[in-house]
Amino acid sequence: MLERSRRKKHTEITFVIPAGQACGQVSVVGDFNDWQPGAHPFTEREDGTRSVTVTLPKEQRYGFRYLAHGDYWFNDGHADDQDGHNSIVHT
Repeated sequence: MLERSRRKKHTEITFVIPAGQACGQVSVVGDFNDWQPGAHPFTEREDGTRSVTVTLPKEQRYGFRYLAHGDYWFNDGHADDQDGHNSIVHT
């Protein structure tokens, strides 16, 4: 799931994964961090979901995926779009 906070010059995107999905450490990787594993790790919220917030320039399109422990890649079913293997977010 994606949560957005739009500002004048940028958009804060909060990537959220449900409680109980993917064991171990999970990070979001994508065009915005040169696909670097661990650059944006998820942290657990009080309700058991996990999230990470990334600040991105407005009016852009970014491919991304989630990477969990054990080289397990997965997409966000609530992303703005899909492009081949990647989820897409529009700022």
